[in-house]
Amino acid sequence: MPTTISSEKASQLVKHFFEITSEASKLPGEIDQNFKITSETKAEFILKISHPDTSEAYLDFQQKIHEHLEGYEEIVKAPTYIRNRDGKATSTHTTETGKEVTVRLLTWIPGRLWSHVNPQLDPLRFSLGQQVGLLTKVLSDFNHPEAHRIFQWDIAQSLWTTKHISLFTAEETQILTHFQTKFETAQPTYTTLRKSVVHNDANDNNIIVSHDLQSPKVEAIIDYGDAVYTQIINDVAIACAYASMGKHDPLEASLAIVKGYHQSFPLQEEELNHLYIAIAMRLVISVTKSVINKVENPENEYLLISEKPAWELLKKWFQIHEDFAHFSFRNACGFPANPSEAPFKEFIKNQSFSFSELFPSEAKEEIQLLDLNIASTWIGNTTEFNNLDLFQYKITQLQKEHPTKLIAGGYCEARPLYTASSFDKEGNNGPESRSIHLGVDFWLPEQTPVHALLDGEVFTATNNAKYKEYGGLIILKHTEDNLTFYTLYGHLSVASATRYNIGDRIAKGDCIGYLGNSSENGEWVPHLHFQVMLSMLDYEFDFPGVTYPNQLDVWKSICPDPNLFFKNKDLGTQYPTADETIITFRKEHLGKTLSLSYNKPLHIVRGEGVYLIDTLGKKYLDTVNNVNHVGHQNPKVVAAGQRQMSILNTNTRYLHEEIVAYANALLKKLPKEISVLHFVNSGSEANELALRMARTITGNTDMLAIEAGYHGNTTSVMEVSSYKFDGKGGAGKPADTHILPLPDPFRGRHTGEDGGVAYARYAKKAIEHLKVVDENIAGFIGESLVSCGGQIVPPKNYFKEVYKHVREAGGICIADEVQTGFGRMGKTFWAFELFDVIPDIVTMGKPAGNGHPLAIVACTQQMADAFANEMEYFNTFGGNPVSSAIGRSVLQCIEDDNLQQNAREVGSFLKAELKALQQQFPIIGDVRGEGLFLGFELNDTSKKPLAHHATYLANRMKDLGILMSTDGPDYNVLKIKPPIVFSLENAKELIFRLKTIFAEDFMLQYHQL
Repeated sequence: MPTTISSEKASQLVKHFFEITSEASKLPGEIDQNFKITSETKAEFILKISHPDTSEAYLDFQQKIHEHLEGYEEIVKAPTYIRNRDGKATSTHTTETGKEVTVRLLTWIPGRLWSHVNPQLDPLRFSLGQQVGLLTKVLSDFNHPEAHRIFQWDIAQSLWTTKHISLFTAEETQILTHFQTKFETAQPTYTTLRKSVVHNDANDNNIIVSHDLQSPKVEAIIDYGDAVYTQIINDVAIACAYASMGKHDPLEASLAIVKGYHQSFPLQEEELNHLYIAIAMRLVISVTKSVINKVENPENEYLLISEKPAWELLKKWFQIHEDFAHFSFRNACGFPANPSEAPFKEFIKNQSFSFSELFPSEAKEEIQLLDLNIASTWIGNTTEFNNLDLFQYKITQLQKEHPTKLIAGGYCEARPLYTASSFDKEGNNGPESRSIHLGVDFWLPEQTPVHALLDGEVFTATNNAKYKEYGGLIILKHTEDNLTFYTLYGHLSVASATRYNIGDRIAKGDCIGYLGNSSENGEWVPHLHFQVMLSMLDYEFDFPGVTYPNQLDVWKSICPDPNLFFKNKDLGTQYPTADETIITFRKEHLGKTLSLSYNKPLHIVRGEGVYLIDTLGKKYLDTVNNVNHVGHQNPKVVAAGQRQMSILNTNTRYLHEEIVAYANALLKKLPKEISVLHFVNSGSEANELALRMARTITGNTDMLAIEAGYHGNTTSVMEVSSYKFDGKGGAGKPADTHILPLPDPFRGRHTGEDGGVAYARYAKKAIEHLKVVDENIAGFIGESLVSCGGQIVPPKNYFKEVYKHVREAGGICIADEVQTGFGRMGKTFWAFELFDVIPDIVTMGKPAGNGHPLAIVACTQQMADAFANEMEYFNTFGGNPVSSAIGRSVLQCIEDDNLQQNAREVGSFLKAELKALQQQFPIIGDVRGEGLFLGFELNDTSKKPLAHHATYLANRMKDLGILMSTDGPDYNVLKIKPPIVFSLENAKELIFRLKTIFAEDFMLQYHQL
């Protein structure tokens, strides 16, 4: 630009031509100079000052586009021209250098630029596709001579970039020439595609997004300076190219755009053939323009702004197979992903094959379906299915039970078996694992001969050690009725895989090989993996036998069901019950008070350590579940329960060593004063019994309890649970319950150094008030750290002072350790030990049995003796041998695996990292807790709780594969109390994802809401 117009000058021009007093602020632009104009009345406009060399024809083109769009204002939003004082759409200004420029003032479309929106999720990208499609629709009947100009940003004209290939490195040149060559080769069909005037520049700074921070949508596409008459598919490609930048999986990110566009303006199948290359060529133009501009206009940062992300995307795009992208685009538009799918199904429909043709030595035609899905109880836990000897034994036993049947199954079955990290990747929504099996497995002895079902030629025959997924592998290529497809035979022996050359002919019925043993076939028990492929996607040796759930629809079209050959009714995989079916049943037949977590409930079918796993194999890092204390389905705990369950489970009226062994192990973890145990089934029962003991011993009924405390779901404990009776549906405080203020050092009544003493005085006042009416207390019950109250750590001296006041009044002190016990605190085994007090009664639950219903009431000998009033306390299941064995195993795991120390170390790291996040994101009002019992609450600058933000955070974290939950009286506290096997790596993952979500718009804008 010969003369740069200042913001002050821009305001003067607006005043001169449009008689509007305003302030101007500079906006980015490649050719025009752009300003945001804000008038005295707060009306907003955009001022565009053209380059002096801009032709009148081009300016007329721009004006005509806007005038055309005004006729479609009910369909699309677009800026409109503001007429100057002479009633004209354009004004002419002479710059200080004597150059004439054209001045245009347009209405401002309110909203946010796409580049300022975080996160950019599929619903937003879908709305982008919709808006671009609508714009194509309304421009389809518009034309102008200038739209047919020579324009370097037109993908159709992009081969000009070949002249500048020498400016790039060898690696860059390889990528650029790959796409340029493909584009040039595609010209005969590409040039025949539909054409229209299109926007041609849906980039980050031309997309206006609504102000809605939770469910943003694209409102409009602005700036028609790059509009051109070209192939319609190019406009889709441009939107995909820009909106996929910075994404881990750009192809997946682009699919929502394509889907949205197709809804507004249906795409044709032949257009989708060219979309992958069109996206690439837009990126080729971008990086070529950038490298040229580095030389010609090094001071113009706007011209270089997309260079790095464009190259990052171009390199990722280069790694995506063109056919797979094409199939994905077709699937997004509702077409069969693979065009060969329908012809193949038509061909195979009239064919008939028997299992005896595949395995003549077996002569079996019936199938025993083997269930290896995520929820399968047959395969057991990780330890069991990774034990090859055990797996083989179970297969052998199953075959003995069904001697006339082939054991088989697996097509599109989600399996937990694929545990290697090679099956994991970072997706656009957190970690993703390959879990869906694409073939059928037949479980047969090693050296079972395998025969060809069809004539074919050897496409692959290898036992390359690099590709362990299949062991010995043979792929046959078949050509039938002008249709080419492939059959894959995996897990063969080494000899089978190495006796062929590529191209060798195989006749139907020929023996092509023999099943390998475990050392030959990828460390699996002998079986055949049989798979059908309609496209090889340029794979030679390592064709995927497993895929990611979000790619399943495409892969099903590439790899159709092998049972299409056999048409056996028993070979169909049994899929989990649909989520909606379960939800409907729950609503109709389960208690109406039974709630589900998260906006979109999870269908969880397997647990493993710190993870919960859904029906498709997606793993969720569990930071909430303090029930599975030593890890979900801990193999040692499971085995202990199974062993005892297999020989005896009965009540405590009989002598049995297991209850004594467990009691001895548990007493070693308690202060010597706590020496008597009562066994029950749940924390609610434990607290119920503790209350009964206190009232029986003292002869009084009045209890002191903490505000927002929760002690269980039975009648008596509900009556001392403020969290419940003060909440929705609660009936309020019973007369004999006296609630002490929540001892919250952050947002409570007392936040100073002497807060503990001050809070404890409320106990003394309550006791004194009762004495006035000639009543006494039975005791005090309190969670050692208040969980449902918001992970509250009471101030020092609080419990010491409360206990003192209670005991002076003859009351009994009950410590509720249902949520906090068993080493979770790290520093101590029990939370009450943090406060240097010894309760009269300690209640335990949840973690005691690691998910098995087991709970304990522990007390002093004095309490036990006083409670023994000749009325027997008997619990049918409490202390049974199975529960006792499980409980003892939990204690053993804590000891053997040093889990208390782990809770201390990992908890300390997490707490420090959360405090660091607090400095970066002030929405975190407080971080508190001990060990792996932590919480942080969300507040505005005046400590007002932000419950909606907490809910948003929990749901977004779930989307990224981490389970969190909200709590506290205001539901603004995120609690962290995972299984105490939670590792340092798990903690780092949690912090990384939290940092991601805290940086999102909704979380950052809390002070404005």
